[in-house]
Amino acid sequence: MTQNPPRSTSEIDEIMAKLAAYRSWLVSSKRSEIIARPKYAEALNQQITDLEALVETAERDKARGPDGGLLGMIGLGQNALENIGDTPYMPSIPEYDDHVNRERISAIADLYYIYQHERLGVFRAVLKLQDLFRSGSVRLSDGAGAVKLYQYDRKQILRYTQRDRRAAYRKVFGYTDTAPPDGAEPNAMFHPLFTQFTQQVSQFFQDKRVSEVIRPDGRTGTYGSQAVVRRSGLDLRHNLKQVSYGHIAILKTEVMGLLNAAFEILDSPDIRHLFGSNSAWDTLEEVMKRHLSETPIISQRGRMAVAGRDILRWLGEDFLVTNVRTDLETYLEDIVDSADDWLTSAESLGLQRQSGMTGAGNVVPLTTRKLKSG
Repeated sequence: MTQNPPRSTSEIDEIMAKLAAYRSWLVSSKRSEIIARPKYAEALNQQITDLEALVETAERDKARGPDGGLLGMIGLGQNALENIGDTPYMPSIPEYDDHVNRERISAIADLYYIYQHERLGVFRAVLKLQDLFRSGSVRLSDGAGAVKLYQYDRKQILRYTQRDRRAAYRKVFGYTDTAPPDGAEPNAMFHPLFTQFTQQVSQFFQDKRVSEVIRPDGRTGTYGSQAVVRRSGLDLRHNLKQVSYGHIAILKTEVMGLLNAAFEILDSPDIRHLFGSNSAWDTLEEVMKRHLSETPIISQRGRMAVAGRDILRWLGEDFLVTNVRTDLETYLEDIVDSADDWLTSAESLGLQRQSGMTGAGNVVPLTTRKLKSG
């Protein structure tokens, strides 16, 4: 089957003019329905936009010959052109690919979760318990917690070290002051971009709630700008895409196992009995207070870990790529609470200044105080 030759520039201009006229006719003929149902306008515009994209895609797939019509344009050969409008239409190049590998972004989300728990002091608390166990300073002998402490120590040679973890945090998030792996650069833009995105999501739904109160009939759209939310999210996705290569997936898998082993130790009956605690979190808090002389910030860091992981996992999907306003707003509903949780916790830790205005100017750089975890 012979492929149709590419259309001329004049033909494409005529098609686009007809589509524009069709858009105008739809708007004028459906004016009453648009007034009654504001979302109807979105559907009409999306229909024409899809048709325009279809024309562009169809022309991009057509073969244009080795010279691309250049000989005819400059007046050589039997296909010499007399009118510039008769030149073969040259479609735009494909748009930048905003798609990402969801598995790699999911690995980054888990690494963020690990980082926040490391900042909480989970690994430091377990290592301190090991020191106390070895010295006999605490009444542990042969219980489940004592055995797990021994096993935790024996597995140390198999796991990524503290320096390996800190280097990964520096490479992916720009956190800590450890040098990233050789050949990598600290991702200094992650924290500003992540904060900007959470701010924009939170602000969008604040504006949405205000507009629903002022205009409960929903005759016009919300005050919030989806374009700003989408752009901030795509910028963050692009940033994460660049740092998602390498050993991050393997490292997070191993360290997640290490984190679970640490919590099993903290939740062991003999160790909980030692501190009079009811859960692993209570044990962690007691170890931090009694033996590390630190005021724990468990609630804030814990919420940042969970909320941050949920937001980053959401970014690994293709929700932001949609151009349908209703769809994007529905997708964003899934993370608005996580965004508010993260912002509130970050404000309480001094990592984000509370402000009625949004923007990267409100970001407080994350401290690079050294981690003491094992």
